[in-house]
Amino acid sequence: MERELLGRRCEPCADGTPPVTGTRLALLRQQVPAWEIRDGRLGRTFELADFRAAMAFLERVADVAEAEGHHPDFCVHYRVIDFSLWTHSIGGLSENDFILAAKIDALLGQAAPAG
Repeated sequence: MERELLGRRCEPCADGTPPVTGTRLALLRQQVPAWEIRDGRLGRTFELADFRAAMAFLERVADVAEAEGHHPDFCVHYRVIDFSLWTHSIGGLSENDFILAAKIDALLGQAAPAG
């Protein structure tokens, strides 16, 4: 099911677009099972081999985010990266957040994860 999101592109939300809720939120959430809903945002923590691996992973994430026109919030703690996704313009989660989460997950295989 994640492949469905991988094949899609982020699209700007039209004025008045409501955040994703209910059944649609549950279906999208199933497609990125490693991500959690944290305070109304989509979040995930990645632990990588070391600081350089974390920075290399973030560079790949930056390339994807730029290509999609949708950018995550993140915090780096040496080799741990905490991601937070939400759509500022609608004040909640949009399908774009799930698309970007799936694309970030797809990068993980290239990221030299810890242990």
